[in-house]
Amino acid sequence: MSTDATTFPLRDTLLDDPADIARKGTSSSKASVSKRKRADSRARTRGETVIGAGVLIWIGVCVLLIVLAAADRPSFLSSPSHVGFFPHWLAGPLGGLWPWFTRSARVTKALLTGALVSMYAAYVVGLRYVPLLRARWAIATIVGVHAILLLSPPLSLTDVFNYINYGRMGMLHGLDPYTTIPALGPHNDPSYALSNWHQLLTPYGPLFTLITYAVVPLGLAGSLWAFKVLLMVLSLATISLVWRCARLLGRDPVTAIVLVGLNPLILVWGLGGDHNDFFMMFCITLAFYLLLRARAPGVSPGVGVPHEESPTRLHAWLWPLATPELGAGVVLAAAIALKASAAIIVPVVLAGLLRAPRRLAQVVLGLIAGGIVLGACTVVAFGAHLPDLGAQGRLVIPMGLPNLLGLALGQGGETETMRSLLSIALVLTVVSCSVWAWRRRDALTASGWATMALLLTLSWVLPWYVLWVLPLAALSRSRALRTTALVFGAYLLLTWMPLATGLDNALGIRPTTTTLGQQDQRYVRGLLN
Repeated sequence: MSTDATTFPLRDTLLDDPADIARKGTSSSKASVSKRKRADSRARTRGETVIGAGVLIWIGVCVLLIVLAAADRPSFLSSPSHVGFFPHWLAGPLGGLWPWFTRSARVTKALLTGALVSMYAAYVVGLRYVPLLRARWAIATIVGVHAILLLSPPLSLTDVFNYINYGRMGMLHGLDPYTTIPALGPHNDPSYALSNWHQLLTPYGPLFTLITYAVVPLGLAGSLWAFKVLLMVLSLATISLVWRCARLLGRDPVTAIVLVGLNPLILVWGLGGDHNDFFMMFCITLAFYLLLRARAPGVSPGVGVPHEESPTRLHAWLWPLATPELGAGVVLAAAIALKASAAIIVPVVLAGLLRAPRRLAQVVLGLIAGGIVLGACTVVAFGAHLPDLGAQGRLVIPMGLPNLLGLALGQGGETETMRSLLSIALVLTVVSCSVWAWRRRDALTASGWATMALLLTLSWVLPWYVLWVLPLAALSRSRALRTTALVFGAYLLLTWMPLATGLDNALGIRPTTTTLGQQDQRYVRGLLN
């Protein structure tokens, strides 16, 4: 008779102890459950990988298609172009590669709207799934879409030619853009026909205006492509700093760079539109990076300075010099000199350092030194003149939140009283954020909320302005701040996508038909052309 164990059990189960039987059953059940969990985990991991990879591919494909469509022929996709004018230097190296693309403006608007909405949805989903992939996948996608947009003609608006025109006014025609509107300059300059804010003194900071002067010798085409290269480098440098800051803070760097580097509003309107906000945000992010690198919890202000060599506490705060904090102060001053909006975070950052007097003193010293140097350069180059923020501050976006609030209150839009009240609310919010930064020693989150308050109260807010808050939100511990930034981005997308006007009309929202709305539109037209 065979003694194979598969035929006869080694022990008669009827004689086994009941406890042994229970243990065997439990062990078998646990092993089965464990196997199922491992199988489910592997299946879930494969599914999550597919979703993450799909998000990256979709965003990259959409960006490429938008750029190819814009480069093929004159259309609203590239505002500087028009029928009979789309030279190769403007279209870029991708010009004419998609001649079979539809010539219908209505179809193009529908396709672009679909691409933007789907990209934003993929971007939000990607924040959950892309970090599960290898970091190099996200990095390669970010670099890839930047390279594609570098080759693109200017998308959407014409601000880059306003920058160039202001620079050429100063360098070629001897006209100070802080005292002379472009309409009073030579109309035969080739940049004049491509720019549009002809009745507006430059609202840009003096440091940025000097940069526009520096590219003038390259000519019109050279200036455009120099700006494109500069903006791409600054954008990638900012994303690299976000990565480094996230690692210093012990947070997931992939999630942080995806939040900043794959946002469709920043890609299509910001980088594709060649806007100067990347200069400011590079400086702000660099300032936080320097502060994070230099922080030393628990170190008292006078450590390392013998008492007899530091007769006053002030002396200990100011000497020896701390290069990182000094550098942070200098680059914050540079950010303000590039774009005045950067000033909103300065009191918050300083408040966050109040419990570290030496670090605070060093940052203030850097701010003062940077301000003196940049101020002297400004006076030499332009005299004692400031950017024309007053005229720009009166501009109103019809679908902006302040204007919609005025409509909801039956005022017909944003009134002067509302503007004053919103300004007061902004000041109070910045004060509150400064107190928060002092109490919690968290200037990043507080600066993010202060910037968010600025965006929510601005009368003239544009889609790529979400860049102002995203690096701060990416590094903050506050999920609420990130969620608010994402919701605000979705709102900007819905109000700026090509089919937005039709959607507004369908919903019965017509802010430009009120008396105040028509007055605002006349003011805008008065500054244009």
